[in-house]
Amino acid sequence: MKRSEKKEFVQKLKDEIDTSSSVIVAHYSGLTVEESDQLRSEMRSNGAKFKVTKNRLTKLALEQTQFKDIADLFTGPTAIAYSDDPVAPAKVAVSFEKKLEKFKIIGGAYDGEKIDLKKINFLASLPSMDELRGKIVGLISAPAQKIASLMKEPAGQIARLVNAQSKSLEKSN
Repeated sequence: MKRSEKKEFVQKLKDEIDTSSSVIVAHYSGLTVEESDQLRSEMRSNGAKFKVTKNRLTKLALEQTQFKDIADLFTGPTAIAYSDDPVAPAKVAVSFEKKLEKFKIIGGAYDGEKIDLKKINFLASLPSMDELRGKIVGLISAPAQKIASLMKEPAGQIARLVNAQSKSLEKSN
């Protein structure tokens, strides 16, 4: 990689990490290409990114971000997962760590604070932003549905009353 390409890579990674709310660092040594592709795909479908990066370049990118405290985690074959959704990278990484022995989470950061594996597991147990949005929409729309059914009910009662009256008139004639 040329010097200009390295600078461009560091700047791009810095910009991406800067807009993230969480970063997960993992060792990935021994993953097959298929496993790596599956991990990337699952991260992408959950709104997170997964990159295998050079440690020195990643440390340079981290220096100017809120995540500078995790620079010491970058030893050996490391990869990072990050997203503006604080839960997504943790959720996918923890899921993959359970499936694959070769994938080990070594630490991370949330909103600039360095976090350990226990906190990463806690993050992974939380609902994602999409799940929370769905619950909020459900809570908001439930009262509206009840109001609509209540408004419709009196009209139904009137229709049934008129129908009953007309049937009783037909019988009396």
